[in-house]
Amino acid sequence: MALTDYFGYDGKGRAGRRTVGLRPPFGGKNRLMFITRRTPAYTECDQVRMAIRGGCSWIQLRVKEGLCVDTVRKCAAICAEECGRIVDLCVNDDLEAAVTGGATACHLGKKDMPLDIAWEVLGERLAPDVPFYIGATANTFEDIRQAVDRGASYIGLGPYRFTDTKKNLSPLLGLEGYRTIIAQCREAGMDIPIFAIGGITREDVGPLMETGITGIAVSGAIVNAPDPAEETRRFIAEINTY
Repeated sequence: MALTDYFGYDGKGRAGRRTVGLRPPFGGKNRLMFITRRTPAYTECDQVRMAIRGGCSWIQLRVKEGLCVDTVRKCAAICAEECGRIVDLCVNDDLEAAVTGGATACHLGKKDMPLDIAWEVLGERLAPDVPFYIGATANTFEDIRQAVDRGASYIGLGPYRFTDTKKNLSPLLGLEGYRTIIAQCREAGMDIPIFAIGGITREDVGPLMETGITGIAVSGAIVNAPDPAEETRRFIAEINTY
């Protein structure tokens, strides 16, 4: 299957074209990707509301165990309430829940559904004029190359440092790892958006952005802050100085 355009159907008998590898226009407030994490203090819906109050326009719903479509629907509805700007909701790992629940993106890890198969599924499930993005996890340049070949919309590259958000971590990259991989992407002519992820704090933003990445993905540093909405604003302000 060619990974330029997938010819599918919109469910109403009309043949259509879905763009594979469609990339969000990253800039401003969506260069921060906020990732939910289950805590005793806040529900996923609480966290989505706080991130939006802080100005975030890209939110990933990450529930490793027990994700239900109703939670996706509720979070998608919260994002849709922001009439003045677009707030994208991305569901981690579960394409079915993302599509059924009304999300606008899905992030797939290396052990999840292959990206090319995911685009085929979307061609059958969504009308061709409905924007939808699929992100991919990477730890190496070769991971990125493969994800680009399969139509990734963006890359989550990490981990930067140790994080307890994920089990079975890939090798830590550190700043030098990001510099090397970004340089390899540029040499290969790959301009796909790349987000750093993995135990990142606000103090890390500057050095990481200087490596040439597109943006930052954050979970614990925001959720565990005394005022998550204010911490979200601070992350966005720091990112947008680059």
